[in-house]
Amino acid sequence: MSGGVPRGSDRARRILRGPRAEAVPTLIGRACALVGLLDIAAGVFPRFRHSRMHAIAEALPGSFGPFAAALSLSAGVLLLLLAHGLKRRKRRAWRAAVVLLPAGAVAEFVYRHSLLGVFISVALLVPLLRHRAEFAALPDPRSRWRALANFVLMSAGSLVLGLVIVSVHPERTLGDPSLADRLTHVVYGLFGFEGPVDYQGSTSWTVACSLGALGWLTAVTTSYLAFRPEHPAARLTEEDEARLRDLLDRHGRRDSLGHFALRRDKAVVFSPSGKAAVTYRVVSGVMLASGDPIGDVEAWPGAIERFMDEAKAHSWTPAVMGCSETGGEVWTRETGLDALELGDEAVVDVADFSLAGRAMRNVRQMVKRIERAGYETRVRRVRDLSAGELERVRLAAEDWRGTDNERGFSMALGRIGDPADGDCLIATAHKQDDTPGPYGDLKAILHFVPWGQDGVSLDLMRRDRTADPGMNELLIVAALQAAPKLGIARVSLNFAMFRAALARGEKIGAGPVLRAWRGLLVFLSRWFQIESLYKFNAKFQPRWEPRFVVYRASADLPRIGFAAMQAEGFVDLALPLPRFLRRRRNAAARPCAHRSPEHGVRAA
Repeated sequence: MSGGVPRGSDRARRILRGPRAEAVPTLIGRACALVGLLDIAAGVFPRFRHSRMHAIAEALPGSFGPFAAALSLSAGVLLLLLAHGLKRRKRRAWRAAVVLLPAGAVAEFVYRHSLLGVFISVALLVPLLRHRAEFAALPDPRSRWRALANFVLMSAGSLVLGLVIVSVHPERTLGDPSLADRLTHVVYGLFGFEGPVDYQGSTSWTVACSLGALGWLTAVTTSYLAFRPEHPAARLTEEDEARLRDLLDRHGRRDSLGHFALRRDKAVVFSPSGKAAVTYRVVSGVMLASGDPIGDVEAWPGAIERFMDEAKAHSWTPAVMGCSETGGEVWTRETGLDALELGDEAVVDVADFSLAGRAMRNVRQMVKRIERAGYETRVRRVRDLSAGELERVRLAAEDWRGTDNERGFSMALGRIGDPADGDCLIATAHKQDDTPGPYGDLKAILHFVPWGQDGVSLDLMRRDRTADPGMNELLIVAALQAAPKLGIARVSLNFAMFRAALARGEKIGAGPVLRAWRGLLVFLSRWFQIESLYKFNAKFQPRWEPRFVVYRASADLPRIGFAAMQAEGFVDLALPLPRFLRRRRNAAARPCAHRSPEHGVRAA
């Protein structure tokens, strides 16, 4: 599906149709990165400082090699740190560059008497000042955990770069220091002390200053991140949640993913009328929304425009994961974004479901076999469970999670048993054992969230690893059979990525390209539940509802995909806490019911 002709606001078109405006920050950022690399090379490699390339590089701003290799190294690292921010039009990066370039010009004139260096500094400063309006992006959401991450990464980088600095002077090194001696010299030098390695002439002073500069940069950047004003990660406030629930009460029937907008680690923007909203999370510079906007379809354009305004204000890459065909049409029409089919959602109409027939033979036999083994099922609303039983369910779901990090974003609620989620549905499997486990006779759990007044959408699937295979099939059938008594007419199951490609690629007559694409998907299924989810869903003879990813440009798709994998929990770039600390944190969060186990299979 391709994006239609944009008919949205002029503001949205300016956000997305301004490549000429975006070219200036990109070019300046690239120039900044190039100069930074030349500065680092000038400060680290002695042979580079006598090459023709260095003759060009030393005239550029920040190249203080003749004055001190340490200053050249510092300037290069700072310029590299600023380059990405300048490309993203960050205001703080612009301010730092505006300060650094005149400082470089002064150093060029005072220490080298180079008018050419001053001219180039000023020549690069002029477009920065002239296009200052382009550099208006606000800072990203952040926390002080980034200070720790910066310290670890900068320390590791300083150790590696410092080892290179210590080792690139073999002709001036006294003796034959070992690798341990060199590492010790680097560590001492980062703290400003003399190490065990010695050199002839002024090389010792150059190496010491270069190492001291790396240590100084690590300390300064870490201190800045630690003490700057903190902007916490996205959190849904109680007021925002109440407004979203009101919109879902009136319009929640339209999208099966609507209730997942109530995840409390999302932020939200509302339309000017307050009749529609878009929830999102920012991951690695990508402003990631999921599902369709919440609320009245007529008010969607207003919420989408607010979303795009926010993306522009922070220079985030806008993207939407898992919207419906109607949602994709509105997004592409209003913003000029494009859409690509991502997969299909399996929806079972309760009135049409039956275990009879040849197509359902495998499911029917599996369910009967498990029932004969002594398993029984219970399907209830969350509000109908006692507090003790609900706590056992919550603890079991957390313990049975197959990964250390909790997964889910676009199709996971992120909690079980919250008092506000009384309409959620829980299907449980039980079996009496001679030696009951820590959760009694509980063996498997399925959790569904409301989909309007007459539907539910699958949130998570968890089971005891010692239970018999087929627990998920048993509970889905139990939920579908109990649905009429609970007033449920539709059940949304798992989302199958690239289902159409898998289905068409295995048919007779499929072309070589389609077969190759299916083969790649099957190969990737070893790590991601692609083929297995498709085949699992197909057992229940559902109807397939296509879902789309909405994006700005094809070049953004790898970045959006990586951000989506981070949001879903398949990639974790954060420093992991020790397991006993994670348990303590989860236990502390349990009473308020704001953190609880998330889905296991729902979002592949």
